Amino acid sequence: MFCTRKVSENIHWVGGSDRRLALFENIFPISRGVSYNSYVITDEKTAVIDTADSSISEQFIENVMHVLNGRELDYIVINHMEPDHCANIMNLVLRFPNAKLVGNAKTFVFLNQFYCCELEGKTITVKEDDALELGDHTLRFYMTPMVHWPEVMVAYEEKENILFSADAFGSFGALNGNIFNDEIDFDRDWLDDARRYYCNIVGKYGVQVKAAIAKLATLDIKMICPLHGPIWRNNIEYLLDKYQHWSEYRPEDKSVVIIYASMYGNTENAANVLAAKLADEGVKNISVYDISNTHVSTLIAEIFRSSHIVLAAPTYNGGIYPIMHNLLHDMQQLNVQNRTIGIIDNGTWAITAGKQMRDMLAQMKNMTILEPTVSVKSSLKEETMLKLEELKQAIINSL
Repeated sequence: MFCTRKVSENIHWVGGSDRRLALFENIFPISRGVSYNSYVITDEKTAVIDTADSSISEQFIENVMHVLNGRELDYIVINHMEPDHCANIMNLVLRFPNAKLVGNAKTFVFLNQFYCCELEGKTITVKEDDALELGDHTLRFYMTPMVHWPEVMVAYEEKENILFSADAFGSFGALNGNIFNDEIDFDRDWLDDARRYYCNIVGKYGVQVKAAIAKLATLDIKMICPLHGPIWRNNIEYLLDKYQHWSEYRPEDKSVVIIYASMYGNTENAANVLAAKLADEGVKNISVYDISNTHVSTLIAEIFRSSHIVLAAPTYNGGIYPIMHNLLHDMQQLNVQNRTIGIIDNGTWAITAGKQMRDMLAQMKNMTILEPTVSVKSSLKEETMLKLEELKQAIINSL
């Protein structure tokens, strides 16, 4: 049975949610599931704006057929060719052989790579600022490459001032009937997932996101319809402010996040002692994470959120504890920058993790590394406590 909602009188949400999927892109845990948003415009001409993942194919097709209510489908607009959004293109083509596929030149290169299909006479290739007339509604297209694939574009509906934003402004999390931002408590229930989605999926491409925001700033946007997560129909400035912070790698919060790796509890002890010392100085909302029990996508999101990061790890086989090394590698790959970092390392002999951590951080932009690096020789002793006190004070001074 169909399950749709009206976005406006002539625009319908025809997506669905997957609450069974454990890992998005087979990497990122999604305990709250994920939504796949698609939209149908009914005017003199009809158009589907992107399709959906294969996991909800049956629901998606029922939704589209219900909204069309016996009408032909004229256009399939493809803003993004990633399989979680394009998996049902051929399902629609089989049902509506006269429908035209609307995309840019790169779109159809990717379409041919994913699917075996004869496109002769079935495509409309658009470029920057081209328009598609549907009747009272007009879609105008803007190229937003590398947000987060090279073929990505967005479609702006000029009558109702609606931006169909592809993967931009999306979030992890299934939609539970309430598909609009003013029907949910976004800060409480969605912000962490929206941040984690951006940082891990789009975070590498801050320069391109900034360029896209600047391009779209000239439009009068009254609603944003992304491909994942809630539709924004008010308070859009709030969402844009978050994206400005994330795309510029500016921390949202002046806060301290301590991320530690610990084999036998001694590095963990140092992390906890530092946290307690900071709390004694009045620092609030300190976050402490065991890297071995926290998915890297959560750690990356916390690093994007916070101004001050403390990384604590033992030396392992002459190098950085492997999971901490992986986190630092992800930070490099996602262009993390503009943070203040404290370092704690540990070892029973030949302590080298701290130096190697500094070397990896030095390859990132505008990272302020606080002094001193605190080296724990096996377990905390009085002399190490004095160094922790110095690091605490350096954090306080920089806050």
